[in-house]
Amino acid sequence: MSHLTEQRYPTSGELVRAARELTAQRPDLCRLRQVGTSRKGRPLHVLSVGHDRRAVLVVAGAHANEPTGGSTALHLARRVLLERPLRADRSWHFLLCADPDGAALHRTPAPHSLLDYHRAFYRPAGPDQPEWSPSVLPPDRLPPETRALTGVIDELRPYLQVSLHGTELGGSWVQLTRDIPGLAEPFAKSAAELHIPVETGPSDAAGWPASGPGVRVMPGPDAQAVFPSLPDDARLSTWHHAHRYGGSTAIVEVPMWASDLVDDPAPHPAPDRALRRLSSRLSRDTRLVEEILVEALPRLPDTGGPLLGAARWALSLVPGLADDWMRPPPQDATMAYIGSIDAFARRLPLRAAAMLLRVLEEAGDVAAPRLDLLVTEWCAAYAERFGARWIPLEHQVEHQARTTVAAVRHAQA
Repeated sequence: MSHLTEQRYPTSGELVRAARELTAQRPDLCRLRQVGTSRKGRPLHVLSVGHDRRAVLVVAGAHANEPTGGSTALHLARRVLLERPLRADRSWHFLLCADPDGAALHRTPAPHSLLDYHRAFYRPAGPDQPEWSPSVLPPDRLPPETRALTGVIDELRPYLQVSLHGTELGGSWVQLTRDIPGLAEPFAKSAAELHIPVETGPSDAAGWPASGPGVRVMPGPDAQAVFPSLPDDARLSTWHHAHRYGGSTAIVEVPMWASDLVDDPAPHPAPDRALRRLSSRLSRDTRLVEEILVEALPRLPDTGGPLLGAARWALSLVPGLADDWMRPPPQDATMAYIGSIDAFARRLPLRAAAMLLRVLEEAGDVAAPRLDLLVTEWCAAYAERFGARWIPLEHQVEHQARTTVAAVRHAQA
């Protein structure tokens, strides 16, 4: 695939064009169709390979700032066409980009550094994210991207949905709505072969039962959230929509830059002190961004755009999260877990600052240089603290594809 050799993530339009070429080459096995339209009128496409009623649904591009999934979806589609056993008793369906509007705003097709990545960063506010909106919005207010996704699930009734996610820096891990016995071993083997660390204590899955290193199973409805301030609940997301048909969902996370700080399973010597320090830094960094926002806001010609809305939403999460981290940590808190929280504490204000910077630069605001300096310093400190090393795009894709195939083979219909 040319995009892999170029180390460039394809745009949503390029994904559709590549899928159209596959369909033209193998019309007997492939079908490309539009399943919905975004809020801004962009089409949402599903590429299907095979005809079996037993279905696998692969979702790419659910988060605009996690671009690996689109390349992985095309890679998997080509592999399924080449390997008859993969489609012998199942059909595969690829939602090529669940949020094309978001993808158009996150303009980092070929980031060379964390700073490159953040200079054109965009991640929508929670209510605007296709998979997460059902956990924070009533059913009559769901965005069209979410309705398209749940409509595909209702139609296909997949025995397994695989959602392709990622992070800018850290390790790889898998989240499961139901356990998939046997998945942990091939997942770990793939990560080791491709020199991708396994994130053994991901903050996204804090407190969830482990099926194996880096493989976490979502807890039941009665389990208490480790971070109760966060408004979203994975159990109310589209990941659980497949359950009504007896299916389940695997979320495969892969980083763009690797850090060996997130795979250390050793107990942390003082997790309570570390969390208090991270809570304080999170609050301090956020205040720096908020001060610039408050100063610049009266000068901005447009305060209703998605970039500013997403930045303000990210900042709104901080007070509650900082309080969450002041509570006693899990008794089994590891070095990896604290490392993951450290990354989270850097990520949240940095993302808000990066999106606000884009707004200020577009408006030519006098505060833009000051915020640009902050974003630059934070990116450098983030990369240095975590020893960030780029993972070749072909390795990101190969690991995500291998893990998806392993999940598909081990999941019970």
